[in-house]
Amino acid sequence: MTQQATLKSIYRLWWPLAVTWLMMAIEGPYLAAIIARMGESATNLAAYGVAYAFGLITEAPVIMLLSASTRLARGRYDYLRLRLFSVALCGLVTLFLLLLLVPSVFIPLTTTLLGLSADIAAHVNQALWLLLPWPAAIGMRRFYQGVLIAHHQPGRVAVGTAVRLLSMSLTAYLLWSLSPLPGASLGACSLSAGVVAEALATRWLARRVITRSLNETGDAAVMSSYAALSRFYLPLAMTPLIGLSVHPVVTFFLGHSYKPLESLAIMPVLYALTFLFRALGLSYPEVAIATLKDGQQNRLVVRKFAIYLAIALGGGLSLIAFTPLNVAWFATLSGLSAELVSLAIPPLQIMAFFPALTVAIGYQRAILIDAGRTLPVTLATALEAVGIFSILAVLVLYSALPGVTSAALAYLLGRLLALLYLCWPCASVQGRNEQVIT
Repeated sequence: MTQQATLKSIYRLWWPLAVTWLMMAIEGPYLAAIIARMGESATNLAAYGVAYAFGLITEAPVIMLLSASTRLARGRYDYLRLRLFSVALCGLVTLFLLLLLVPSVFIPLTTTLLGLSADIAAHVNQALWLLLPWPAAIGMRRFYQGVLIAHHQPGRVAVGTAVRLLSMSLTAYLLWSLSPLPGASLGACSLSAGVVAEALATRWLARRVITRSLNETGDAAVMSSYAALSRFYLPLAMTPLIGLSVHPVVTFFLGHSYKPLESLAIMPVLYALTFLFRALGLSYPEVAIATLKDGQQNRLVVRKFAIYLAIALGGGLSLIAFTPLNVAWFATLSGLSAELVSLAIPPLQIMAFFPALTVAIGYQRAILIDAGRTLPVTLATALEAVGIFSILAVLVLYSALPGVTSAALAYLLGRLLALLYLCWPCASVQGRNEQVIT
């Protein structure tokens, strides 16, 4: 059944998801601030950072269940097939994390390969045990969130995220008040408690649309077998894994660049500011997928909303980057010195248009996922990563630019490479859709 979308209906679908992303953006800094106020803060912050990084790597294969569920989990047969697939995938990532905790694997990995001290490694180990439920809870939560988005109920997704933040905060407060747990373990336990609570809440909030999906037996399954589903999802699973490789490599190059200390100090502040705007764009792909699934006649309004959103986000960050607000943000709000402020402004101006590119590539990915062509999504991410590494290496070796400015240029040009590459498969999909419609 087709359904005509409007800019207003897309906005109603988008803004609760945008709020969800903003709520998730405060999670990390919030827990880090609590850990910093506990005993042995440096050791525990370091251990928490390492444990969190392991958690991100472990959860990467389940991240794209949100997009897959938004695209597929509406009819009975696709819903049941994807649910079983999701449960199996979540079990596998949990087993992988459990494997990392085997002493014969964990000790060489942390002390020999990563060079952690025995004290920090012990804190990481305890934190990872407490994070054991996290990847599976993330996966099932994203599966049920996709079900809600597919049925145009994004407000319930935001409610689930609010439950997550409240549960995480309550757990952190109780452990801080009553428990002798070290800071890294407190952070890990709070994360797990929050995500498990969110997964359970989202499942409960989705109960009615699940019943609706199970009752939709008239349409043929989009994915005819588990083999077809695996071919659809495997490239999506690789995309976050490739993306996760970018940050540590960029950090390595910053440490070997011109003005390395200043660049390493500025980069987290710059990233936090740009993420506030990018988060609003990261919420758009699932909106576009859900709207396109309602009928290909919606592709023009989906594109129009993407253009308006890109202009708004790029314009909003540009308003800070190219006006005296940049000094207010870096000096007054972030507390950077005058020297660091002067170094931070040029890369911010380079990155000012990055939120618009986030919306653009999200739109392209939505078109391809809706069409079942997921391999180009992964190839574009790989091309972007290779572009970032190559451009940054050249700039660090052969230019006198500060490292943070080189990184900003590399991020921007790498994203443009990915966008240009995706133009070809997107044009192919849209051309085929036009033939079907006419």
